[in-house]
Parts: sequence; C-alpha cells; structure tokens
Amino acid sequence: MTATTQLSADRDFEHVRWRLDPARSSVEFRAKTLWGLVTVKGRFERYEGRLDFSQDRAIELAVDAASLDTGNAKRDKHLRSEDFFAVDAQPQVRFMSDSTVRVGDRLHVHGELHSAGRSMPVQIVATLERDGDEYEIAAETTVDQRKLGMTHSPLRMLRHPAKLFVRGRLVRDAP
Repeated sequence: MTATTQLSADRDFEHVRWRLDPARSSVEFRAKTLWGLVTVKGRFERYEGRLDFSQDRAIELAVDAASLDTGNAKRDKHLRSEDFFAVDAQPQVRFMSDSTVRVGDRLHVHGELHSAGRSMPVQIVATLERDGDEYEIAAETTVDQRKLGMTHSPLRMLRHPAKLFVRGRLVRDAP
C-alpha cells in the first residue's frame, strides 16, 4: 500500500462503524487496598463496545458487571454485592461518550460512566494504531469509585482512585 493509499484509507476511519472484538480485547481494572500496599487486579469477561462517528454518542461500552474476575471467588462475590457493583440491581457498567475528537493517532473522549445506579464524568485519551483493515485501541483512565457509591472500606483499607483499562481490536461492524 502506498503512502497516499494508506492516508486515504486512514481518513475513512471516521466514516466506518467499528466494534470491539471481545476475542482480542480486554476490559480491566486495578485498585489499591491494604492501605495502598496491595493492588487488586480484575477483568470483565463479557462486554461489547462500538465506535461510530455518525452518532452523537460516538463511543459506547457495555460491560456485564457480574462477569468480573479477580481470581478470588470470595472477593468477586463481595465486589458484585451492594457494597460495590450492585449487580442484582444494576447488571451493567456503561460508558457513553459526549464528545470524541480524533487528533492523529489519539482519541480525546469525554463521557459518562454509569455503574451501581450512579454516574460520573470521565475523560479518556485513547491511542489508535492501524493494523491492516483494523485498529488497535488502548484507553486508560482513573476513577474515584466513591463517586459511584463504592465507599465500603473497612479501616480505610481501599485507596482511591481505581484505574480502568480497555485494550483491544476495533473491527468493521456489519452495516
């Protein structure tokens, strides 16, 4: 592919509907506990995401909160409870962008994160890397989980903020 063809194909990025391929992607979180001495790492096993610049909310990510896995069944059960994700009442964690601006290989995103019946504004800078007809995306942000009602912290063991990571492959979505 020539440089001119590559540039032309890259311009089409904003005119194509994209979806996050869950087989080649991950949605993860990290939170410090034990007064900041230990980092709990977890991931969500079920989610779907899309990017479509023709929509007002160009980026949406829906995560099945019950699919969280930290490698510790007792901790996972507690994280699914009313103290944290409240999955019985609010089964999904959702992010919806309010504005998305592409500057070169970066997306500057502002939106709302909804979890456990609450929401909060979030700003994200994601990087994009073209790979053939697909894109690799990497996004990271920090979230003060207390703003989502996740305040359970005996002896103030839980530190704030938590980090959220989305990494994966954007593939063309069927029209």
